[in-house]
Amino acid sequence: MTRMRGKIIKGIAGFYYVHDGKDGIYQCRARGIFRNQNRKPLVGDDVEFEILAGEEGAGSIVRLLPRKNELIRPLAANVDQALVVFACREPEPNFHLLDRFLVMMGEREISCLICFSKADLMEEKVLREDLARYEPAGYRTLILSVKEGRGLPELRGLLRGKTTVLAGPSGVGKSTLLNALVPEANMETGHVSAKIGRGRHTTRHAEIFVAGPDTFVMDTPGFSSIFPSAVEAEALRRYFPEFDRYEGECRFQGCVHAREPGCAVKAAVTAGQISVKRYESYLQLYEDLKGQRRY
Repeated sequence: MTRMRGKIIKGIAGFYYVHDGKDGIYQCRARGIFRNQNRKPLVGDDVEFEILAGEEGAGSIVRLLPRKNELIRPLAANVDQALVVFACREPEPNFHLLDRFLVMMGEREISCLICFSKADLMEEKVLREDLARYEPAGYRTLILSVKEGRGLPELRGLLRGKTTVLAGPSGVGKSTLLNALVPEANMETGHVSAKIGRGRHTTRHAEIFVAGPDTFVMDTPGFSSIFPSAVEAEALRRYFPEFDRYEGECRFQGCVHAREPGCAVKAAVTAGQISVKRYESYLQLYEDLKGQRRY
């Protein structure tokens, strides 16, 4: 049998679809040895597979190559960066939800691009003010309008040569954006419910699309809630990068920047060097993490 290397781009009902790095996609089963080892192939895994004789386009995964990283939500492997998409309007952006997602990616050491879509629905001045809270944290922010073609060339440049996971709430235009980046995707686009203010899920499983040479975009199901439960409350400050420059300047060692006197981070918030809204989001998440039960 011919053995090849490829990347899993989709997994459905026990079948894994493996892209061979050129133009071929093979429908594969995983060897039983992985089940015996309690290892499950994930979308994004680099694998070795054998082409089955007499079955065109079929193969068998025989080896999972070492993973660079692994995500739980979305369930995926070997991600270089996350493109988190929120809409400027319809639905209204939930910045605390965005902050929680950024913490979750930070815990996995995955860099994030923050994208606000549907820019044609909002005045740029107001949008810039909203995004300014992330500048001290060093996050790259993008303003996009697929309708107007705005921001797409810059985004394509940032995706080139990487595996990017596309994530965000339902109804923010992820499928529309993916269709603009990879026309072959031809994703079903959803509508936003006027009653509940969010879109219906149009993506039901993680799937990778080839956007160019060594350039992969992974679409994932939308989410309306997310919680970085793997992060300890006392460690949360590490995932707000704008706090880093003040580390060691607080009166008390190990300051968590909540109620302690002489806190350099709180002073920076008062001085306008750190966004008040980001700090409030930090405090809310800190209290939520403190209150969760650990066994």
